Order: sequence, then structure tokens, then C-alpha cells
Amino acid sequence: MNLVMFGPPGSGKGTQAERIRNRYRLRHISTGDLLRDAVARKTELGRKVESILASGALVSDDLVLALMRDAIAQVGNDAQYAGWLLDGFPRTIGQAEGLDAILADLKQEIGALVVLDVKREALVDRLSGRRTCTQCKTVFHVKVNPPQVDGVCDKCGGALVQREDDRPETIAKRLEVYAAQTQPVLAHYRGRLPVHEIDGELPVDEVTRRIECVLA
Repeated sequence: MNLVMFGPPGSGKGTQAERIRNRYRLRHISTGDLLRDAVARKTELGRKVESILASGALVSDDLVLALMRDAIAQVGNDAQYAGWLLDGFPRTIGQAEGLDAILADLKQEIGALVVLDVKREALVDRLSGRRTCTQCKTVFHVKVNPPQVDGVCDKCGGALVQREDDRPETIAKRLEVYAAQTQPVLAHYRGRLPVHEIDGELPVDEVTRRIECVLA
């Protein structure tokens, strides 16, 4: 089973990806993890990525797709996985077309897209209430999952802060970018493979149950 999971920032996509990955023995592949891993392992691609990041430039689609190709190919040769789950990728039509070419070459295909739908107001509330530990990176929420002591991480005692990309003005921009990029990508796949839209505002366990139902 090979899946692509979409959802705007704050939709709970990461949480559901972890649950679905474990349930179906899928390798959870995200572009951020691939970039960090390549840099850490000092591969040829990793050295290119490191120099680009150091300069402050964006990593090109060509490099991202090359990393994605390697990761997908590795899954096919690893018996511990029954497939892969792409987290928030592809983000643009160009990336979608590049992924199509990679999968055709590897003789693999996407089984389904899972899209978590959450209203804008709920997304802003979720994201603006997040507080992240400066040391262990554990994430809390001022309403849903508050720390025992305000501003202090329960796990390591580190200071909790609101990340720049969780501030209301930044959230608005992130959601605009997501809407502009994602709608064309979803349209690219509709009619070609199953696209399952799930209400991401439901309780976490219910969202998981509904995803499992459509994948059954």
C-alpha cells in the first residue's frame, strides 16, 4: 500500500501519518526528514543540499525528487515495509509530474490520497495555541494539551515558546500558500486514483478510524 497524505498546517496530518504508518507497516517519508538525513549522512546529494541551505536558497525540485526517488526505491527492497506514505508531498504540479515519472520508472503507483479537511478558523486556533520546547522540541497546546507549569516543558523543564510560523500573521500566509499549491495537485490526481477526504476536526481517534475504513 502506497499513500499520499495531504492536510493544511495544523490539520493533524503528522499525527495521523504516524498512526497509519504503524498500522500498515509503511515507511513515513517527508521531504524535511529526507533533507536532514542526506545532510547528516554526507551523501553526494546531502553535500549539495547542505551548501544550498547554508546559502539560504530553496532546495530545487530536482534535488528533492532525486532524494524522493532514492527513498521510494529503498522501500521496495526492504521487507520490513509493506509500502510508503508520503507526508505533504508533492506540493506543486511540477513535483507531482516529477513523482509520476519516478513511479512509472520504478513500476510503482500511488494507491490513494488521504486529505484532512479542517476549516480555517480551527486551523488558526490550533496553530496559534501551540507552544514548542526550545530544548526537546515537544509540542504543547495552551487549550488542548497545556503544560503542568505555564511556559515550562513537562518532559525536560525547557522553556516553551511560540514559533514564528505559529504566529497569526504567519499562519495566514502558510494557509494561503497551501491553498494555492494544493488545489491544483489534488485536481491533478482526481479521476486517476482514489482521493479520500476526511473531516480533520473530529476527535483524533475518530479521524484515524475513518481513514482506516476508507483504506480497508
